[in-house]
Amino acid sequence: MSSTKEYKLFINGEWVTSTSGETIAIVNPSTEEVVANVQNGTAEEALEALKAAEKAQKEWKKLPARSRADMLYKLADEIDANTEHLAQLLTKEQGKLLKVARFEVAVTASFIRYACEGARRIEGDIIPSDNPNEQIWIQKVPRGVVVAITAWNFPLALAGRKLGPALVAGNSIVIKPTSETPLATLELGNLANNVGIPAGVLNIITGPGRAMGNALVESPITKMVTMTGSTPVGQQIAKNAANNLTHVQLELGGKAPFIVFKDADIDAAVDAALHSRFDNCGQVCTCNERMYLHEDIYDIFMEKFITKTKALKVGNPMLEDTDMGPKVNAAELKHMEHLVAVSVKEGATIATGGKKPEGAEFEKGYWFEPTVLTNVTQDMTIVHEESFGPILPVLKFKTFDEVIGYANDCEYGLAAMVFTNDMNTIMKCNDELEYGEIYVNRGHGEQHQGFHNGYKLSGSGGEDGKYGFEQYMEKKTFYIKHKA
Repeated sequence: MSSTKEYKLFINGEWVTSTSGETIAIVNPSTEEVVANVQNGTAEEALEALKAAEKAQKEWKKLPARSRADMLYKLADEIDANTEHLAQLLTKEQGKLLKVARFEVAVTASFIRYACEGARRIEGDIIPSDNPNEQIWIQKVPRGVVVAITAWNFPLALAGRKLGPALVAGNSIVIKPTSETPLATLELGNLANNVGIPAGVLNIITGPGRAMGNALVESPITKMVTMTGSTPVGQQIAKNAANNLTHVQLELGGKAPFIVFKDADIDAAVDAALHSRFDNCGQVCTCNERMYLHEDIYDIFMEKFITKTKALKVGNPMLEDTDMGPKVNAAELKHMEHLVAVSVKEGATIATGGKKPEGAEFEKGYWFEPTVLTNVTQDMTIVHEESFGPILPVLKFKTFDEVIGYANDCEYGLAAMVFTNDMNTIMKCNDELEYGEIYVNRGHGEQHQGFHNGYKLSGSGGEDGKYGFEQYMEKKTFYIKHKA
């Protein structure tokens, strides 16, 4: 009898076996061993989850926001109490470093707690009317059933980022984690039951995007879709949601420029560039995807940067001294190999890395070396196509206008990083960079009270902070006529 754990669908507070009779194997990217099996759910089961969420939301929204938050505070505590179990799952299913997985668990709980803090800040307006003896009231109300579709790079944190504000605002939610990394997210079902979150308020289901995902997005029951993932999938979701004019919030691809001006603190910029490219094996939407160095500091910067890149330890993500784990799956590894081959064909030079590391420990798994490409020009494929992996093209620039032109020459607009100690340069970057998030004199990494917002093909709507919280609410306007 197999000892591999089997996960079911979490619908209406219960664990349900899919009628499809099929399962999806979840593979450890480090070893290619099967970690667990999850249900290959159907469109019919997506509808069951939506109906359960619709029914539960009618009572959930009647609770005071503070009462909803009290339950979610308990959920955050449960997540913290299960840190090691959840972190181990994240590392096994996604390949991230165990120390990073522990951080992700902490961030998940923190996302939920931050949303809970907003329970007493759901504010409307009273506006003077043009008519006598009348007031205009604008009230913020929950949208209804929210569908959350999450990505494989930070699956648990993305679930927390979405379910926190959705539930505090009075919505119910159906979460569909990606089939690559659903395990830690599915564990939230048991934790929700442990703290008494009513059945149907939180549902978690797994299955193919074409069947289950489309059913979730296209249903008239769904009042909002919040999705983190690739731009092509986001575009399709927006199209599928259009018939019902469902509100859609999308956080999509990125190709962040990392710009270092000649007056920058070089050592600080080198360290930030390193972690902003190779964190989580480069699988972060705000990662340093292309680096622009002023020609005056190029040589000294690259000497330091290449030395530190070569010193990164690739290997077992469970070990504390490992710096970088594997890519998430074989297709992603093949994409890395393709991008390097195309770059070399177009004239780039491999300064370091560029292949799967050698050694017996790398025979199984989806490993790729930290890679730096030089002699890169702005027209090359690697400058425009999102790698979402440990490959960094490096380019020189001479003038401010030149590098701003390069940076904005991109279909994405999620994040940019700038290193300079000149306030005038900072202000000019603020005016001219076409990005929703700009990090000045530090690497990537947004905070809960900020606003994670992409321009162009990087998405719409935004998450986090008070502006992200408002995505989960509608406005209802009352014209109140009274007697004098």
